[in-house]
Amino acid sequence: MTAAIKALDQLISTMQPELQPQTYVYCVWPLNKSWHGPLPLATFKEKEGLTLVLTEQQAEDYQLDILFRARWISLTVHSDLEAVGLTAAFATALADRGLSCNVFAGAYHDHLLVPVHQAEAALLALEQLQQSKQNKT
Repeated sequence: MTAAIKALDQLISTMQPELQPQTYVYCVWPLNKSWHGPLPLATFKEKEGLTLVLTEQQAEDYQLDILFRARWISLTVHSDLEAVGLTAAFATALADRGLSCNVFAGAYHDHLLVPVHQAEAALLALEQLQQSKQNKT
């Protein structure tokens, strides 16, 4: 594994966004019940319930209510968890085009979940952001 990158310009110029092929969905599971289904892509515990991010097929198989349908874009650069400004940079690039995103940070990479109908436009916006930093170096 490569060393984590902290410098913002380097993070942006090497972020290499990748659009994953499946559709993912947000669902909520009650906190008073244990989840015994498939391993989710992501979870987040809130007082209202456990947010599960699963494939659409997994949610349908478990007959879960779907709150949001998304496509997953991974930034494949190994970003330092203490790096400053990357989220703001890509969120601004997307917001300037009227595109929404929901962000998860893993130990190695940042991950964006964007509305299904905006996935290609979001990927293009991220690629253009990356290219703009590459052209300045």
